[in-house]
Amino acid sequence: MKKSHGPAFKKAVIELAQCPVCRGRAVIQGVFHELPCDHCNASGWVAAATGEALALDELVTQLSMRLRAANRQIEQLKKPRATGPEALYQEGNRLGAGGTNYTGD
Repeated sequence: MKKSHGPAFKKAVIELAQCPVCRGRAVIQGVFHELPCDHCNASGWVAAATGEALALDELVTQLSMRLRAANRQIEQLKKPRATGPEALYQEGNRLGAGGTNYTGD
């Protein structure tokens, strides 16, 4: 059943791309010093689909979602995964009595 009114239950992830004007640096070179990029609101990120700058509150939300996803990926990569025959002993397969690990020994 689709909702027809009110805010969404989950925040939609907007695909972000580097700003084409500042190339993701958030600043552009002025005559004497660097200036904040007006195209991306000095963030370095724009919406990938439209190339438009996001509103600051939306940008903070989207960057937070990307940061959480990147942290989850880093944590998964830090966990050592067993390979080969030892993998059968490290991970539960729920084939034993009561859903316990069964190794065939």
